[in-house]
Amino acid sequence: MVNRDWRPFAYGGLASIAAEFGTFPIDTTKIRLQVQGQVSDAKFKEIKYNGMTHALLRISKEEGVKALYSGIKPALLRQATYGTIKIGIYYTLKGIFIKSPHEETLFKNVLCGVTAGVIGASIANPTDVLKVRLQAEKQAYAQRGMFLCFLDIYRSEGLKGLWRGVCPTAQRAAVCAGVELPVYDITKKNLILSGLVEDGILNHLISSFTAGLTGAIASNPIDVVRTRLMNQKKLRTALVDGARVEALYTGSFHCAIHTVQTEGILALYKGFVPTWVRLGPWNIIFFIMYEQMKRLY
Repeated sequence: MVNRDWRPFAYGGLASIAAEFGTFPIDTTKIRLQVQGQVSDAKFKEIKYNGMTHALLRISKEEGVKALYSGIKPALLRQATYGTIKIGIYYTLKGIFIKSPHEETLFKNVLCGVTAGVIGASIANPTDVLKVRLQAEKQAYAQRGMFLCFLDIYRSEGLKGLWRGVCPTAQRAAVCAGVELPVYDITKKNLILSGLVEDGILNHLISSFTAGLTGAIASNPIDVVRTRLMNQKKLRTALVDGARVEALYTGSFHCAIHTVQTEGILALYKGFVPTWVRLGPWNIIFFIMYEQMKRLY
């Protein structure tokens, strides 16, 4: 019988919103670092930031502290949808496929995580598009409400604009959810079985930190591609050094290849430090809050 428990959905959404708000300024620096240095886009060709700390300080000084929270509304809306769906589906599927603790395997957890991540990210993609654009270019959407921004994207770019970058977004979500959630559960389980750490906050802290690190390493290249595709408008040409050139990226593979060819392989790990610094606290806040709410079951 299918598990119809609503609590993993509700608790997953609430914990995701709390974790997102607490780590959002770091995510803004990650987006700025990932979009800079694109040789085919004059607007983002300049290397403005030398790293996460420099980006935090420069954005705060030049644009104000509020700029670090540009895109927070669609980000929270995204977590209210993506986080709710992802966690709810993950633990629901685990309840279907894993009837007892000894049946739990890494393969089953990864399968549940990948499925949950793809479904959740695909549905929530429009909120991610707006979040990325607000973080990358605050002034273009300043003084406009979230609904009008969605409407502007739809009017100028159609439904494709709202679901721009959905493939790498789903791929990233598959990697993140397929790595972070299983790694957390397996680490937590093994710590308990080893007798080193009981099922408490210290266990949750170690497990969530491990999940965040592995998720950052696995997902960063896809995240760079996703960010650049989402930030790209519908324009088919771009102005570079006074000359018109073809549009930046035609798809995920083209974006990845073009990025490596023009900026080097390490460009796929632009923003890795803020990605890791953010995913660590994000997972810690999320999993500890989620575990505490689970005690209400």
